[in-house]
Amino acid sequence: MNKIDEAFKAIPRINFLRFDNRAQYEVDTPLSIGHGQTNSQPSTVRQMLLWLDPQVGDKVLDVGAGSGWTTALLAHLVGPTGTIYAVEKILELVKFGEENCKQMGIPDVRFFEAGNAYGLPDFAPYDRILVSAAATKLPTALLEQLKIGGRIVIPIKNSILVIDKINEDSYETREYPGFVFVPLV
Repeated sequence: MNKIDEAFKAIPRINFLRFDNRAQYEVDTPLSIGHGQTNSQPSTVRQMLLWLDPQVGDKVLDVGAGSGWTTALLAHLVGPTGTIYAVEKILELVKFGEENCKQMGIPDVRFFEAGNAYGLPDFAPYDRILVSAAATKLPTALLEQLKIGGRIVIPIKNSILVIDKINEDSYETREYPGFVFVPLV
């Protein structure tokens, strides 16, 4: 079993859903968490985490944290020496995600309400950045918050981009089309 599958087993999705959707926790589809947002499709989350490849001890930014499920998965993957910063635009979802992580006993995660800027520049740079909502174009502010040698996984329109920061001005990008996400607000 690889580390992503171990994280999925240790951090069950059911604990990050609204009560009215919990019966559907095993269905491989996005499920509503209210406010026009979703708990993403498990197979897509798994693939994004594989591409992100977080390592033990990493400092990770989770943009669009929603229910806190990806935040908790990331915390499991980076272990007690890593840190996860979760940012969400909708205050009710900040509280929902934070409470879900607390109830699961997930340490080393910090939740923030998003401001007008993308990401969380005050705590940058990050080893990894995961974005769980689709932007219409690549927010350069997020690239600036990435360490040299770091990686961001971000949906842009109907593709997922995996971008490695080679140096301050150089990036390597891979595109994987065929995905649908709620909009990054």
